[in-house]
Amino acid sequence: MKPVVFRYGIYATLAIVALSAFHFFVIVPSVSWANAEIAGYLTMILSMIFVFLGIRYYRDHVNNGTLGFGQGLKIGLLIVLIPSVFFGLFDILYTEVLNPSFFEDYYTHQIEVIRASYTKEQAAAKIKSLDDQKEMFGNPVFQFLLMAATVFVIGFIVTIISSLTLMKKKNASIA
Repeated sequence: MKPVVFRYGIYATLAIVALSAFHFFVIVPSVSWANAEIAGYLTMILSMIFVFLGIRYYRDHVNNGTLGFGQGLKIGLLIVLIPSVFFGLFDILYTEVLNPSFFEDYYTHQIEVIRASYTKEQAAAKIKSLDDQKEMFGNPVFQFLLMAATVFVIGFIVTIISSLTLMKKKNASIA
């Protein structure tokens, strides 16, 4: 099981880091913040295809063509842990080293959206809330945990769906 988990975990990690690098350096600067956010979630979802492929490989090549839901869940979650950790680290690298102005740019954009969408009183309350969030997101540990958890949750959903669709019981032999 370990070789399958590590192999497909590394594949998912390479996919999420490569797609995220493309996302951060090509998509974010050229599209709206809303579209960039959608593209970011698509990046996470696309990289999770390796969870499905890893569970399927385990079923077909390691476990003699059978797979219980619990087995699929275990393998999928172990695979998901690897890209979750690496994406959290990559996100910190990007926001702290490669583009340290990312959060300030995002904050400025959000302030503009709030001011355009709300009355002055409502905007002041929303901006106060945004300021509190800005302080939290400035903490690299919180940022790592949030981004790793985001990938893990998406991977967990993919794992459940994959485990359910790939379940295969042993055929009972006819005597």
